[in-house]
Amino acid sequence: MKLYLILPMLLWCLNSSAQKYNFEKEYKGIELKVIDWRRDFHQNPELSNREFKTAEKIASHLKSLGIEVQTGVAKTGVVGVLKGNKNGKVIALRADIDALPVTERNDLTFKSTVTSEFLGQEVGVMHACGHDTHTAILMGVAEILSKNRDKIKGTIKFIFQPAEEGPPPGEEGGALLMLKEGVLKNPDVDAIFGLHINSATPVGVIRYKSEGLMAAVQRFVIKVEGKQTHGSQPWKGIDPILISAKIIDGLQTIISREVNLTNEAAVISVGKITSGVRFNIIPESAEMIGTIRTLDYDMQKQITERMKEMVPDIAKAYGGTATIEIKSNTDITFNNPELVVKMLPTLERIAGQDNVQIQKAVTGGEDFSYFQNEVPGFFFFLGGMTPGNAESFPHHTPDFSIDENGMILGVKALTEMSLDFLNN
Repeated sequence: MKLYLILPMLLWCLNSSAQKYNFEKEYKGIELKVIDWRRDFHQNPELSNREFKTAEKIASHLKSLGIEVQTGVAKTGVVGVLKGNKNGKVIALRADIDALPVTERNDLTFKSTVTSEFLGQEVGVMHACGHDTHTAILMGVAEILSKNRDKIKGTIKFIFQPAEEGPPPGEEGGALLMLKEGVLKNPDVDAIFGLHINSATPVGVIRYKSEGLMAAVQRFVIKVEGKQTHGSQPWKGIDPILISAKIIDGLQTIISREVNLTNEAAVISVGKITSGVRFNIIPESAEMIGTIRTLDYDMQKQITERMKEMVPDIAKAYGGTATIEIKSNTDITFNNPELVVKMLPTLERIAGQDNVQIQKAVTGGEDFSYFQNEVPGFFFFLGGMTPGNAESFPHHTPDFSIDENGMILGVKALTEMSLDFLNN
């Protein structure tokens, strides 16, 4: 038999022979607490870099467990350090804590009615991506592990990260700022785990992919300059709106005609166009903002280079000028293959082999990727959809909802993955 087939089997045997922790009583006792915490966070959401009350609640809980706590990390982040009774490696567990500028449309008893200011506008605030569940799950994991230090050979870092959705313009934040402030140091982390609840994955199911799981995300801004004129005399001006339309059309040919989509998926989307003030004036300028999603760095390079060539050339062809600026938001969420092989037996033990499923890569992005650039990481999806549901609402929408019955599996997964990693 080939070595690459023997190794996973050997690791499975090692993990299978490891002690079962018999935490069923603890899991049963913590589940309602986790749900209550989640509902509290859901009803009191806070935007990126503004998670002040959320951070206070997290820090208070960790301190009550006797965990060493650091606050104000990357502005509003909280880090807890739990040392086991024996020396060993260091594992980090990460949860994101920020909400989104979305007005909730659900009729939950704990529905968010919070409003705030975002980019100068009054907006509703909602946990429309499940970060409230991630926070509550990790608080539950911290409570169980803090009561079982005798089973921990090493150290566990609990990273409650702000601004995963991105800091406000002009501010630093998120995983990059945490790394800049040394979150994976003192003690140095050997590996990191994270999860994301998913509204389209049934409760009880865990989905994963080795290597590239989620896309690198880039943000682009295109500024088009034309010549203003009366709407009745377009021949006397240069129409930046027309040029913008041609640029959008041209950008899509990069995806449809130039990149090898049999390699990996790629997306270019324009999400906002701003131009003009009046129906009968062809304006002088236009601005477009959009996103690029890639799962392969060579493809990313090809796409960005072609966009930088194409945008000014298209504008020039119609008599105008255009500039493009591209900035990275996240890297590829890359699951370390060896770590995945090592931890799969743990997931299969707690969820059942049939409920741990491989999935294809997705074009959503995650700044957990920045942690994975520094240390081996494993990020996976946790089921949050009621089994048999005919419809689930996407993340980042006003109707987004999660079946809370799925949360306890997340507690079990992170708890036992941590112990198995440290003890084996």
